[in-house]
Amino acid sequence: MMRWLYSLFFYLCLPLVITRLLWRARSAPAYARRWSERFGFFEARHKERPAIWVHAVSVGETLAALPLIKQLQSTFPDHDLIVTTTTPTGSERVRASLGDSVFHVYAPYDLPDCLARFLRRTQPALAIIMETELWPNTIAACHQRQIPLVVANARLSEKSARGYARFSALAKPMLQQITMVAAQHRDDGERFVRLGLPLTALAITGNIKFDLTLDDAVRREAQVIRKRWQGTGRRPVLLAASTHQGEDTLLLQTYEKLLPSNPDLLLVLVPRHPERFDRVVTEAEAEYRVQRHSEGGTVMADTQVLVGDTMGEMLPMLGASDVVFMGGTWVPNGGHNLIEPAAWGKPIFCGPSLFNFAEVSRLLKESSGLKIVETPTDLAVAVDQLLASDVRSESMGEAARQVAEANRGALQRLLAVIEEKLV
Repeated sequence: MMRWLYSLFFYLCLPLVITRLLWRARSAPAYARRWSERFGFFEARHKERPAIWVHAVSVGETLAALPLIKQLQSTFPDHDLIVTTTTPTGSERVRASLGDSVFHVYAPYDLPDCLARFLRRTQPALAIIMETELWPNTIAACHQRQIPLVVANARLSEKSARGYARFSALAKPMLQQITMVAAQHRDDGERFVRLGLPLTALAITGNIKFDLTLDDAVRREAQVIRKRWQGTGRRPVLLAASTHQGEDTLLLQTYEKLLPSNPDLLLVLVPRHPERFDRVVTEAEAEYRVQRHSEGGTVMADTQVLVGDTMGEMLPMLGASDVVFMGGTWVPNGGHNLIEPAAWGKPIFCGPSLFNFAEVSRLLKESSGLKIVETPTDLAVAVDQLLASDVRSESMGEAARQVAEANRGALQRLLAVIEEKLV
């Protein structure tokens, strides 16, 4: 009954959903394209071979899923890979990284008819949902068709768990239809069980983002970017990664406080969403000399702020920096991937909003590889101390790197869970 009411409410909200897509398309035109896929209308894949469906919402989940997808392609060469995303940025990352090696469309809306069309056109033998994408009709549709469904690299913050608990009549039956939740941490698993997941459907596999590989190609790319940023000098670089609305203003305030003692410091602002690129450039230009990373070439010696206005370069950008501030933490967004800068051995700073990476941030804080800063003044003081001491900077970065190295292995544990459900 509750799922029926949920579906009715979703159908009634479709005009608002479409209006939102049109609104977002004003700043990100890709949202106005390929709507038919969201309703399950697309050319069906060739079904000579069985398929594994992997769903990742946006860029972050897609990047986390890439090593898993490549391992699945290697481990199950007789299976096709279906990869869905929800956002255009996620879609772009799939196409750039995987090309024609996978069958890619947007994920269908969580409505019975959309899902029926999608599943009829794809016919997956197994569904893998990344992290926290729990949709009642999607899970029910797989359950009804006897398609095993694994929630991979699953995380569930206390805040999200309280939200699901308010709709327990919908959440509990949904969780009981999931084949397996492969959780990042014991705390995540306990929250799933408390909401109604059977204990037999829980495995603690760790966070696959720790299994990041910095291969020779990405290291070379980082070196090229660093040379572009520094020119002929050795100017220090403070990278603010995945910033959200409001954070850029605070980071520009931080930069102002750092300039007197670090006049050659380059601040690199990388907005999380491409529709904000131009706004961030305009804001920074009001006070500082600004370049866009997309312009290419060497950053001018008198450039003070560089806006990272490209997609898919975050990992080498992190490698090209000296100090990292992770965005989404000075706003109540819960943060972004702290493991990537840790893998590079970079000193990491962030604000207090870390509920999406509670366990990772705990490990990094305990090792002294991460420091929480509440204000621009706090960040400026901490960064100034690091820039004045190579020993302190290297020690903090090495502490972060050791955390990243010590927690590898989740990907193989997750693959074992998937193989068991696929056979």
